[in-house]
Amino acid sequence: MTVDLLLGLQWGDEGKGKIVDVLTSKYDIIARFQGGPNAGHTLEFDGIKHVLRTIPSGIFHKNSINIIGNGVVIDPVVFIKEIEGLEKFNIDIYSRLLISRKAHLILPTHRLLDAASEAAKGKAKIGSTLKGIGPTYMDKTGRNGLRIGDIELVDFKERYRALADKHEAMIAFHDVDMQYNLKEMEAEFFEAVEQLQKLTFIDSEDYINKALKEGKSILAEGAQGSLLDIDFGTYPFVTSSNTTAAGACTGLGVPPNKVKNVFGIFKAYTTRVGSGPFPTELDNEIGATMAKVGREFGSVTGRARRCGWLDLVALKYAVQVNGVTELYMMKGDVLSGFDTLKVCTEYSYKGQKIDHLPYNIEPENIKPVYVELKGWKADLTSMTSYEQLPQELKEYIKFIEDSVEVPVKIVSVGPDRMQTITK
Repeated sequence: MTVDLLLGLQWGDEGKGKIVDVLTSKYDIIARFQGGPNAGHTLEFDGIKHVLRTIPSGIFHKNSINIIGNGVVIDPVVFIKEIEGLEKFNIDIYSRLLISRKAHLILPTHRLLDAASEAAKGKAKIGSTLKGIGPTYMDKTGRNGLRIGDIELVDFKERYRALADKHEAMIAFHDVDMQYNLKEMEAEFFEAVEQLQKLTFIDSEDYINKALKEGKSILAEGAQGSLLDIDFGTYPFVTSSNTTAAGACTGLGVPPNKVKNVFGIFKAYTTRVGSGPFPTELDNEIGATMAKVGREFGSVTGRARRCGWLDLVALKYAVQVNGVTELYMMKGDVLSGFDTLKVCTEYSYKGQKIDHLPYNIEPENIKPVYVELKGWKADLTSMTSYEQLPQELKEYIKFIEDSVEVPVKIVSVGPDRMQTITK
């Protein structure tokens, strides 16, 4: 069998959690391949809203196995709270959730180091969520990190102490005013680590490749979005992992020739959280309307999202670097009511028109070039078939398909899993 990938194509918050939940019934295994608890995947069904941070979005389906891959970084404290939040739904988490021994641990001092580093940057801060993600990945690449498998070793606490002491020296180096009680944080951390050991740790690359040989179907779930990729995103305003298709191979131990379909999710407009360039941002009443109607606030951080028109230059770029085979458009219902919609099809880059994402998209270098399309007034939220959608929306979708040369197969018209139209 092969592996299908599900990826966000913008700056995150595209609605990956909902689509994984919709697709899960078709797969035996759902595997998360990168990121940490800074990303929240929102699922809504039966009138209840669920937010998952680290646990894969297939956990609500009783026939699927969920794997947290080696490319993920795990905060035991946040993770155990997430499990406790699911207990009221009578989910058999301990038999359906497996964790790679090679996944790295976020320590309390990683979070402190994250905050100290961001504070030291002042106005140059990158908009970190302060969850300790960046420092954890730095330790990973610096070959200093602790992994899930280390918990099983007899000298785990000694290893922890050596790394935490190193972090405290680095925090002091930043010379910022920080008040914290590390002993309290560590007590909570080690209690969570103890709870964590009730779960099953696996050598995930072996498990996944054996599952493929046995004919099992696997859906790899990414976090954040392609434009936040450490290599291909809007650096340095990015996350610390590979959010693109390549990250699924390194984050799960899956060979490239086993990847089949790449499902790319995007919003009908564009949003971004935190700092960083955003060519089509609307700092006006239209942007405010999008934010209000679309409930554009981070599911984990609570931070307001910046909103703007759809950027086809950036979308085409994300489709290209990921090898997307199908597109899923989210939040089409949010654009209902606008007389005219704008879509960015080119950039004016240093005085010349270009249709690709350049090295630098800071506002002093580029201006978006728009085309206008007719909007629609219809309320989409109760529609159940593609035929019911207004003609203007169908033309909007066709314009996108023609521009990026990939078909739109799903249109989401509301947050509930039932508000999903297959084209």
